[in-house]
Amino acid sequence: MDPASKPRAWKVLLAFAIIYFVWGSTFLAIRVGVREVPPFLLAGMRFLVAGIVLYSWTRVRGTPSPTAREWGAASFLAILIFVFDYGLLFWAERRVPSGIAAVMMATIPVFMAVGEIVFLRTQRLTLRLGFALLVGMAGVAVLVGHTMSLGEAPVDTAGACALIVSAISWSVAASLSRKLPSPASKAMSSAVQMFAGGVLLTLTAALLGEFHGFHPQAASRGAWLALAYLIVAGSIIGFTAYVWLIHHESPTKVGTYAYVNPVVAVLVGYFLGGEAIGPRTIAGTLLVLVSVVVITTTPKKKVEQQELASEAKTTQASEV
Repeated sequence: MDPASKPRAWKVLLAFAIIYFVWGSTFLAIRVGVREVPPFLLAGMRFLVAGIVLYSWTRVRGTPSPTAREWGAASFLAILIFVFDYGLLFWAERRVPSGIAAVMMATIPVFMAVGEIVFLRTQRLTLRLGFALLVGMAGVAVLVGHTMSLGEAPVDTAGACALIVSAISWSVAASLSRKLPSPASKAMSSAVQMFAGGVLLTLTAALLGEFHGFHPQAASRGAWLALAYLIVAGSIIGFTAYVWLIHHESPTKVGTYAYVNPVVAVLVGYFLGGEAIGPRTIAGTLLVLVSVVVITTTPKKKVEQQELASEAKTTQASEV
């Protein structure tokens, strides 16, 4: 990178602070909102508004509109990312503390690694990866298991299962997104996915009957402030900071938000949300974070590359 084009240090620190602390605090905002607003409807409003704003912003900046195939791919991914992942996350936070929900969602790299090893066959199971996967699963077991509550209230089983399905759905979407057509602009790609996700979440809310009996005027100012925070700070500002960082810092540094967000969520839930932090939460969080750090810092060993290298050696040997 040209030193002259390097951004000021305070801008980099501010951007990291946003993706660390704002994204980490959105889990408590979700829990505040779903206490009074139906979960799929709340999620739909969040991403529909954020998607419209980001799409309009990218179009004003001259980014071309996605093609029909790109819209179709974005809509398919929106089912996995927004309806199943975020929809179930919002639903689960009516039953599970926000800090626990954040730690459970931090297991996404664990499920992605399992998918790459078992289904995609793009990663080999090494001793290091095997250790990380076992540690991650142990962390989940500690967090949701009723036999290891360690003095804390047991986690709701339905909520815990929803969070696991949510994390798996995101990991599947992350793998499929590499093979599906998408706009060249990351901002436009996220905008159309959020817009499609918002529409699908709102339709899901209607199918589940969430509009019946819900009266917007009955919701408190705190619920609407939580929604506004999720839209403006969590989606628009947070995403803008993330995209900006991706262009100025290494992906490895930017990806550290995956380690920090769960810790921030647990602390915010404790200090601002009145959620308990006990031995089980601490132990489960540490195990999950150790697993995620090991998995995300393990160099990729592509099966295809190894097979090609092996074939090349065989060819060279036969030629000799």
